[in-house]
Amino acid sequence: MPVGTYTTTSLGDAMNGAYSPVAELNLLKDLQDRLGFEYYAEGFELFEYGDTSGLVAGWSKEPEFTTRLVPFAQANGTGSFYALWRLDDRADLATLPVVVFGDEGGQHVVARNLRELLQLLGFDSEISVWWDSAYFYRGRDHRNSKGHGEFVAWLDRQFGLPVTQDPDAVVAAAQAELGQRFTDWAQPFLPD
Repeated sequence: MPVGTYTTTSLGDAMNGAYSPVAELNLLKDLQDRLGFEYYAEGFELFEYGDTSGLVAGWSKEPEFTTRLVPFAQANGTGSFYALWRLDDRADLATLPVVVFGDEGGQHVVARNLRELLQLLGFDSEISVWWDSAYFYRGRDHRNSKGHGEFVAWLDRQFGLPVTQDPDAVVAAAQAELGQRFTDWAQPFLPD
């Protein structure tokens, strides 16, 4: 199957479960329900789609801010989370950039779209988020999550995508394309 394609049946089936209006996330939710959270990607877990309580508690209560961000997953075991950034009004939400909000502070674009995030998850390492950066790191003694192999096969089967072996390059490309735009947009809403 060519990169970036998927079966219509899979996406149609995913929409029946309606975890979210994003077919890719529905498919991932089905996988997570089968394997268990954090079982296929270290520190990652889908949570209630669109729950803005973390944004309101740590960043801003401004409706202009919270309506343009759609939180959907825990990013690591310490409280960071991922959100889709509605930088425009496109219909295909899976093509929106993915932003991470750090439990210690900081907010960064880490993927240009949801499929890039899925490839990052395949690296099977928690993201580290700081005020000035977000990055993935694996030590020499790293062991893959128990469901990693099944996730890799799922990613290939559903989307024809490989996991990334260079997460820094994926994050850097997202930052180069959208990082400053996101910072400029978010800055007026954030506390000093």
